[in-house]
Amino acid sequence: MNLSAHFTLDELTHTDHREFDNIPNDSELANLVRLADFLEQVKVVLGGKPIMVNSAFRCKEVNDAVGSKDTSQHRRGCAADIRVPGLTPDEVVKAIIASGIGYDQVIREFDRWTHISVPNDVSGTPRRQALIIDKAGTRVYA
Repeated sequence: MNLSAHFTLDELTHTDHREFDNIPNDSELANLVRLADFLEQVKVVLGGKPIMVNSAFRCKEVNDAVGSKDTSQHRRGCAADIRVPGLTPDEVVKAIIASGIGYDQVIREFDRWTHISVPNDVSGTPRRQALIIDKAGTRVYA
């Protein structure tokens, strides 16, 4: 099922933890549609390059299995971890920040992927929070 022109429900719910049913409820599905629409904006910002989704929606069991907190935006269907062939995570973060699009969070994680999210509430104002997470911890992106 397509959620947007370039992103499918299967892509945004894929997990290697196949022992768990990673099926979103109606509210989480609505958030995934918002996330897919936002990823379309990111795709435009990145010149139409393909966006590879490592992880987006995570049910509680999947989220626990990957060691993430229950407060993760992935739990609500509001976040995706992405890779963009031909661009480093740092280049992706810089492009998103410079674009002015309404991201909630953009995080360069371990120099391996980029976390991008929309507000948890459909009427929420994007925080435009830019961070780095790596072995040194979490800090503001500078």
